[in-house]
Amino acid sequence: MIPRLSKPRRLFCAVLLVGTLAACAPRDGHVPDFARKPYEPFSRSAAVEIALREWRLFGEIVVPADAPSEIDAPADSAERRQGLWQRVGEYWWLGLNADQTGHAYTGLHDAEGRRYPPERDGAYAWSAAFVSYAMRMAGAGPRFPYAAAHHVYVNAAARGTDLLIAEDPARYAPQPGDLICVVRDAARPLRFADLPAPRFAGHCDIAIGTNGEGLAVIGGNLQDAVALKRLPLAPDGRLTVLVERPWLAVLRVAYAAP
Repeated sequence: MIPRLSKPRRLFCAVLLVGTLAACAPRDGHVPDFARKPYEPFSRSAAVEIALREWRLFGEIVVPADAPSEIDAPADSAERRQGLWQRVGEYWWLGLNADQTGHAYTGLHDAEGRRYPPERDGAYAWSAAFVSYAMRMAGAGPRFPYAAAHHVYVNAAARGTDLLIAEDPARYAPQPGDLICVVRDAARPLRFADLPAPRFAGHCDIAIGTNGEGLAVIGGNLQDAVALKRLPLAPDGRLTVLVERPWLAVLRVAYAAP
C-alpha cells in the first residue's frame, strides 16, 4: 500500500518538481525544433533566402548605401503597423535566447506589453535581433552568439569562433551569407584593427549576392523596416570605402553547406 502524503508534503513535492523541470528546460525552449536541432545543415542559401523573404514581407524597400541604420520612427512607420510589429516581435522572441533582455519586445511594445512612443524607438532597435533571427532560423544552432546588440557577435568574431571569423574589409571580398558591419557612432570611428572593442553602437547587414550594381545586403531596422542596400564594390570584389561611415568588418560565416 502506498502511503498517503500529508498536504504540506504534497505541496513541497509539487514545488520541487516544478523547480526541477524549470531548471532542466532549455534556454531556447521557445525556438522551433527545426531551428534548434537543426533539421537541415546550416547553409548560405538558407540565410540568404530567409533575409529575402523578410525583405519581401516589408514591401521590398530599397535604401541608399549610406542610409542611416537607425532613425526616429514616425508614428506610421512599418515597424509599428499591424502585421509588422508582430513580425518584429518574432525577431526578438526567436532571435534571442529566452533568458536575454529584450526577447519579449515587439516593434511597438516593451517587455511588459506597453506601447512605447515613436520618439523612444531607439531604445528598442531591432537590427541585431533580425540578424540573430536569420542565423537561428537558418540553422546556426547554439554556435551563434545571439544578441540584441551587434557588438556582441562582432567582438566574438574578432576573437575567433568555430562559426564566425572577422575579416578586414580592405582585404576580403564578401560572400553571400556573410555579415557586413559598420560603426554607427561618428564620434567613435573604430576600425578593423581596433577589434575587439568595448561596447559600441554598430549595425550589420546580411550579404545577399552581387550583380552589376554591386553587393546587395539586407538588414533589419533600416528606416524602421527590413530593407535592401546595394554597396559599391572594387573590381576584385572588395567593398569600396563609404565617406560617411567606413566599414568596420566583414564577418565570415562558416556555413556547413554551400
